[in-house]
Amino acid sequence: MDPRVKAARVSVMSNTALVGMKLAVGLAMGSVSVISEAIHSGLDLVAALIAFFSLSAAARPADERHQYGHGKVENVSGVIEALLIFVAAIWIIIEAYKRLVTGGRVESLGLGMAVMGISAVVNIFVSRYLFRVARAKDSIALKADAMHLSTDVVTSLGVLLGLGLMSLTGIHLLDPLVAIAVAALIIRASWELTRQAFAPLLDIKLPREEEQGIVDIIRRHQGEYVEFHQLRSRKAGAERHIDLHLVVPQDRHVVDVHAVCDRIEDEIKLLFPASHVVIHVEPSDEYGEGARGAGGEPVAGGDRDEANGNASGKT
Repeated sequence: MDPRVKAARVSVMSNTALVGMKLAVGLAMGSVSVISEAIHSGLDLVAALIAFFSLSAAARPADERHQYGHGKVENVSGVIEALLIFVAAIWIIIEAYKRLVTGGRVESLGLGMAVMGISAVVNIFVSRYLFRVARAKDSIALKADAMHLSTDVVTSLGVLLGLGLMSLTGIHLLDPLVAIAVAALIIRASWELTRQAFAPLLDIKLPREEEQGIVDIIRRHQGEYVEFHQLRSRKAGAERHIDLHLVVPQDRHVVDVHAVCDRIEDEIKLLFPASHVVIHVEPSDEYGEGARGAGGEPVAGGDRDEANGNASGKT
C-alpha cells in the first residue's frame, strides 16, 4: 500500500474514535467548547476521508484523458478541506455567541478535561506521523490533514485549560469564550491551508530555492552546451513539471546531445524524485555566440523570447 494512503487511513481511524468520544461527552456536559471540539474533530475526519480518496486518485498513473497525471487532485482536496474548516469555525462562533447571550452551566468538568487530554495526546502522535510521511512523499493532502490535527492539539489544550479555569473559578462564561478562541485558531489554519493548496492550481512556478537548485544542475554541465533559456516550472500535488530550451553546438552528434539531456534530467529527478523534465534542443547557429550572457554565462529562463514556442520533448 502507498505510504500516503496508509497514513491517511490511520488518520481516518483516529479521528472517528475522537469524534464519537468528544461528541458524547460534550452533549452530556452541555459544553459548547467541548462540542465545538467534536465538530473540529468531525472536520478532521472529513479532511482525512478526502485525503484518503484524493491520494488514492492522485497515485493513479497518467492516462489518455489525464496525460499529465492526477497530481492536482491533492490540491483540490486541500482547498475543499480548508473551506470546510472555515465554515465550521463560523458555526462555532455563532453557537458560542448564543451561549454568551443566554448563559448556561457546564457539568462534569473533570470528564471533559480527561477527554481533551486524551485527544491532544492522540493527535500529537498521529499528526507527527502524518507530517513525517507528508515530507517524505511531498504530499499537500497529507500535510493538510496533519495541519488539521496539529490545530486540534492546540484547541484541545485550550479547551482543557478553559475547563480547568471554570473548575477553579466557577465562571461558566469561560466556556463560550474558549470556543471563540478555538474558532479563531481554526480560521487561521484554514487560511494557511487555502494559500498552500490553491497556488499550484494556478500553475505558479516552483519556489525560488527549488528553481535555483534546477539552474545549478544545468550549469554544472555548461561545458556541453552553449546556453539555456525559457526555463519553466510548476507543481501538481507531489509532482513537479519542468521544461527548458537547451542550445548546443551545431556539430554535436544527436547521440551525444541526448546523453547530455539524460544526465541533466537524471540529476533533476534525483533532486526531485516525482518530477517530469522536458528539454527542447536547439542548434547554436540559430542564435550564435551572442546568446551567451555577460562573461559567457548561460542565459536562464525568462531572459529571452523564444519564437518557436513550446516543445514537446528532446530533439
